[in-house]
Amino acid sequence: MPAYSFEALDPQGKTRKGIVEADTVKAARSMLRTQSLVPLQVRPVATGAAAGRAGGWSWHARPVFSTTGLAVWTRQLAALVTAGLPLERALTALAEESDDERERNLVAMLRAEVNAGSAFAKALAQHPREFSAVYMAVVAAGEHSGQLGRVLDRLAEDLEAGQALKSRLIAAALYPAIVTVVAIAIVLFLVTYVVPQVAAVFAGSQRALPFLTSAMLALSAAVREGGLWMLAALAASVAGLRLALRNPGFREHFDAAWLRLPLVGRLARGYNAARFASTLAMLAAGGVPILKALQAAGETLSNRSMRADGMDVLTLVREGAPLASALAQKPRFPGLLAMFARLGEQTGQLPTMLDRAAHQLSAEVQRRALTLATLLEPLLIVTMGLVVMLIVLAVLLPIIQLNQWVR
Repeated sequence: MPAYSFEALDPQGKTRKGIVEADTVKAARSMLRTQSLVPLQVRPVATGAAAGRAGGWSWHARPVFSTTGLAVWTRQLAALVTAGLPLERALTALAEESDDERERNLVAMLRAEVNAGSAFAKALAQHPREFSAVYMAVVAAGEHSGQLGRVLDRLAEDLEAGQALKSRLIAAALYPAIVTVVAIAIVLFLVTYVVPQVAAVFAGSQRALPFLTSAMLALSAAVREGGLWMLAALAASVAGLRLALRNPGFREHFDAAWLRLPLVGRLARGYNAARFASTLAMLAAGGVPILKALQAAGETLSNRSMRADGMDVLTLVREGAPLASALAQKPRFPGLLAMFARLGEQTGQLPTMLDRAAHQLSAEVQRRALTLATLLEPLLIVTMGLVVMLIVLAVLLPIIQLNQWVR
């Protein structure tokens, strides 16, 4: 049954907004009048590709749910379904509780599809920007097994864990990034403004300036005269790299080279392996067949070279190889993951062991990120101090030399 968003007046003259389900717009208006409401505006809530225009947002607008918002919404839906509330009533309750109109419209569309007889996973599939393929696969497995509430609860935990890991990594990189930006700004100010002032003071002197001062003046002139060209070249390089990364072959080679970097490579390798293990554990626990689970888990990998390895693992498993053996053949996946997969296959508790592997890999990534940030902070401060000291010496040396000449 189609859903319609409405704006109406109640008997007290107050404006009310909401969602109503009816066969036609006329039926929706009649339904509002039976509730003692005077309809002011009734419009259909579109589905599929047209949903964005109906909800007041375009294809390039932000999604309705943020990562944190989706986790909270999934947790709420899991609690209602686990409590024994039918899915349609649970969606109705979430739509009524939401303060965001776009979220209300989205949930109303899902509820309308469910009321029309569609499976919940099929209703989610009409909104691929809001719900990933992994999300839909887990929901479909939960519906098929009759354990939708438990599966949704596990899905919410996975979303929260992924967001927590990403937040910790961002927090670890934030302070070094701020220090780097401030240091670059200070150095550029000194080189482009302070150093030229010193040059003007000693312009009439017939004496040769110290080497450090001459070198700093040459650097200052190069930055002031060619700064815009340098900035344009940097922007062009970034734009060219972004375009080149759209080529699948180049992107895979670039990501493979990224994994070989001394510090950030290990972080990227651990982060992708943790997400792969967590997704695979969640899908396997939800009853998704291992081949489908491997394909979905591989598609979640942001590193294209590791994604290619994940697809190779899928091929090996399809050909009859054990999961642990297939993972062990791909050195980009940590050996810890293959070890836990082997234990899971031997004990018949593969989802549990994969989940433990994901937790250990996540903890290791967080530990390495914090260690790297702890090392970078003093290193950046010392580097900034040395650069500023060189600039100050370049300014002071001519003054010291001039005092010696006067004596």
